[in-house]
Amino acid sequence: LAPQHSAAQWSGMASSPPTAEMAAASVGATLNINVGILGHVDSGKTSLSRALSSTASTNAFDKNPQSKERGITLDLGFSSFLTSLPAQLAGGAYSQMQVTLVDCPGHASLIRTIIGGAQIIDLMLLVIDVTKGIQTQTAECLVIGEILNDTLIVVLNKTDMLPEAGREEKLSKMKARIRKTLAATKFADAPMVAIAARPGGAESAASDASGGAAAVGVSALVDELKARVALPERRHDGPLHFAIDHCFPIKGQGTVLTGTVLSGSLKIGQEIEFPELKQTRKIKSMQMFRKPVQSATQGDRLGVCVTQLDAKALERGIACTPGYISTVSCALVAVRHIRFFKTACKTGAKFHVTVGHATVMGTATFFGPPGAAAAEAERQAAVEGKDEAARKAAQAARALAVARAPLPTSFADGGEHLYQEELDTAAPDQWCVLQLEQPVACALPATAICSHLETDHNLNACRIAFYGKLVRSLAPDEVPKLRVFKRKRKEGQVERLHDDHTLICKNLFRPGTDMTPFFGMEVQVGESGPVGRIDSTFGKTKFKVAFPSSLEPGVLADACKGARIYLNYKRFVFDTEKRMIQH
Repeated sequence: LAPQHSAAQWSGMASSPPTAEMAAASVGATLNINVGILGHVDSGKTSLSRALSSTASTNAFDKNPQSKERGITLDLGFSSFLTSLPAQLAGGAYSQMQVTLVDCPGHASLIRTIIGGAQIIDLMLLVIDVTKGIQTQTAECLVIGEILNDTLIVVLNKTDMLPEAGREEKLSKMKARIRKTLAATKFADAPMVAIAARPGGAESAASDASGGAAAVGVSALVDELKARVALPERRHDGPLHFAIDHCFPIKGQGTVLTGTVLSGSLKIGQEIEFPELKQTRKIKSMQMFRKPVQSATQGDRLGVCVTQLDAKALERGIACTPGYISTVSCALVAVRHIRFFKTACKTGAKFHVTVGHATVMGTATFFGPPGAAAAEAERQAAVEGKDEAARKAAQAARALAVARAPLPTSFADGGEHLYQEELDTAAPDQWCVLQLEQPVACALPATAICSHLETDHNLNACRIAFYGKLVRSLAPDEVPKLRVFKRKRKEGQVERLHDDHTLICKNLFRPGTDMTPFFGMEVQVGESGPVGRIDSTFGKTKFKVAFPSSLEPGVLADACKGARIYLNYKRFVFDTEKRMIQH
């Protein structure tokens, strides 16, 4: 999808000495803020990017031929504009602010690209066609924003399409509807700005030699954006993590990697590693929006030129400090259910797992604290007796509270954890072992978003199932050490009383089973009767159960009349020996 690039864009960079202009564009003078533009297809995201931008990258504004042919954004587009520092950031190390716009696709089939783009931004603009309101991909973008960002501005676009008579009234009604939707998210108080990024639409622009009427409301949007910007943590030290979103060759120069510095810094001459390819290269030259630079730091968007790297081998990926990032095939993940996903997330089911720009298939095994069942019973008891509306309100409040709670960051290695057939939608302390069909390169802890992307995108349904934080990678020999257990029960029958302290029982085991390993295990008569231990076999298929000598005479006789007998135990799901444990 990448457009064509010329050597002139990069010529002379390697041999040119630093200039005053290069120094001004380098680290320290300009604060770069990455702003994602997300929304439903055809909501006007690219038009907004164009209206805001003063500088475009080689992949901005749908320049690739397929985008032009189909009339929609098919890949991430990058552009920028410079502005003065907002008042809350003045007086620091920076003299101006550069806003890098990440124009994400809106079509449902490109959700992987949207997720990848959203993971490199500091602030999000959610673009909504004011004539249509919240649509399916608007809602999915809102979900992605909740996972990955803390700051959101809602942009109500295409206000020029509303009839002038009654425009304000319709705009007010649309804001109220959107506010109602936002109330169920962490963006309940997000500001809304009404604009017309491309008055008259594409037809007006095509018929006007100047490109159409000027955008309306953009200055107010920039003011709102500046008011909402917080100073992100930008550190020069630490290992490099450079998220690559495009890779292309430049004849006579080498291979150009465009991306965002997520941690650390880089400079010309530095050696960087490509963990997916297991190769290292030295940086030949760098640019930030067509301006040569000598260095870049966390948060910066730039292009990096290296030599002798096959551009076809790395469309998207990672560059890093050598040895810093490795690939992960199995991970321990702190997880959280997406409350808008209406299907159960089942253990053993396959999900599309997106980490950074990579999407692979993975299988999850869910588990939580041993007291999860009791906690759920308490929650149910709390709403028992309430009317339907009150129950729904209580459940919604609980779901919102869980969604806003931070993911757990520590895992009790020596503790026991309860296996779950499906992800608990109402509990904040949830985990899974995520086994990936293909390894992914990531710096831990890393965010993973898990989806059912095979779901028909024409259905009005959220496809994002759950998300989580990859806490650590698990080697094959580490998985069996996780003490994740299932509660199990075998059921048999009491045949008769043998004496005051012994029962003869049957049907607890299949015919032919060796009962010796079960000797000494506890069994219970009925749901609340006396507890004894399997003592020995009795004939070929029956067995004796011995009870404590302290048991009063007659108690056993009364308890065993027509009773069932239960063997309760637990089995650790990752135990290769499949042992049965009672204590």
